[in-house]
Amino acid sequence: MRVGVPKEIKNREYRVGLTPDSVREFVSHGHEVVVETAAGHGVGAADQDYVHAGAKILATAAEVFETAEMIVKVKEPQAVERAMLRPHHLLYTYLHLAPDPEQTEDLIKSGATCIAYETVTAAGGGLPLLKPMSEVAGRMSVLAGAHYLQKATNGAGVLVSGVPGVAPANVVVIGGGVVGFNAAEMAVGLQANVSIFDRNLLTLERINHHFGAEARALFSTSAALSQAVAEADLVIGAVLIPGANAPKLVTSKMIKSMKPGSVVVDVAIDQGGCFETSKATTHDDPIYEVDGVVHYCVANMPGAYARTSAYALNNATLPFGLALADKGWKQALRDDAHLAMGLNVWDGKITNEPVAQAQNLPFTPLSEALA
Repeated sequence: MRVGVPKEIKNREYRVGLTPDSVREFVSHGHEVVVETAAGHGVGAADQDYVHAGAKILATAAEVFETAEMIVKVKEPQAVERAMLRPHHLLYTYLHLAPDPEQTEDLIKSGATCIAYETVTAAGGGLPLLKPMSEVAGRMSVLAGAHYLQKATNGAGVLVSGVPGVAPANVVVIGGGVVGFNAAEMAVGLQANVSIFDRNLLTLERINHHFGAEARALFSTSAALSQAVAEADLVIGAVLIPGANAPKLVTSKMIKSMKPGSVVVDVAIDQGGCFETSKATTHDDPIYEVDGVVHYCVANMPGAYARTSAYALNNATLPFGLALADKGWKQALRDDAHLAMGLNVWDGKITNEPVAQAQNLPFTPLSEALA
């Protein structure tokens, strides 16, 4: 199969769909790989590194799309990229379609087969292709929150760790999954006063067992969450429903109750965000204020740590990507029900039910696509 890797063009997105190491694996399986020039520069990979791995360097994204059958990316295709998709293309990347009707419409019109990293499942539960970026984003959320608590960035001037004689910051983490767990680890490491909210009792038990007295694992009710948010210096939104819009768990009224200069970090912004006051921002313009509360809602947070993120992502996506290229997408999905859950768009149809529900579009079962 001819596999293509275009350079990412989303704002401040430095990651790359395939590292040179991954390219070498595809080539060893007998596939041809074409890479847009400078695609790997953001992770320290030069064009010559890709050539040594067996890839061919092309001058433009248009050449990559024209040449390749399988397109491997990191972030959702931007409008100019979507215009280059054709029915014969297999797109393998993050999509996050539920809150993005324009992208959904374009992918439907393209006729391409689109597999989303974020809805591929695992035998033991969880989302294996989302997990490494959730780990990065969870850890980064506390670093970003700590930065914007500075007075110089309109924060309250609160040091997350405190100092002897001065209390540490109150950090509230909403959601005890991969993002929330990693956020809590960072916050606990900084000696913050940490509370983690979730509704899954097994998750709360796991968190309590791991952190002990260093963090509080609390059942999430609207009353308990309202009180915790009002007292917080930093709130991290880490709630995910695979494929669907994130639930709006923090209302605008709750934001109004927060202390001036407090900070919220919405890691769920890719799926629409879990704060009513959230709107997607970029690394160029990462924050805004609502009722005196600083909002950090960057939609591609891990892109800031591109080298770590790209290699972690490739470690997860490579086996599935090789299966798609080796077998063809249809046979690969027939052989692996968990990979099949990644199919979001096929032949102009939506094959992911939460996406269809979020946008009030017709849903086509996977069985029809794989028949």
